[in-house]
Amino acid sequence: MNDQKNNNNTSRPLDALGQALNSQVLIKLKGGKEFRGALQSFDMHMNLVLNDAEEIKDGESICRLGVVLVRGDNIVYISPG
Repeated sequence: MNDQKNNNNTSRPLDALGQALNSQVLIKLKGGKEFRGALQSFDMHMNLVLNDAEEIKDGESICRLGVVLVRGDNIVYISPG
C-alpha cells in the first residue's frame, strides 16, 4: 500500500489557510451567514481573525464589521473571496 501523504496533489487544511494569509476569504457559517474579509490569523482549531470584515447576503455587503473573530466550530466552508 502506497503512502499518499507525500503526494504533491494533496494539502492539509491548515497549510491551505497559511497560504491564504492576508488574502480575501469568504466564510459561510452554520445558520447560513456569510462573511468576507482579509485573513489575518488562524489557529489549530480553525478559529479565524478577519480584517475589514463584512457580512454578505445574496452576494452583496450588508454590514461592515471591521476586525472579527470567527470560531472554527461554526465554519461550514472557507473559499477565496
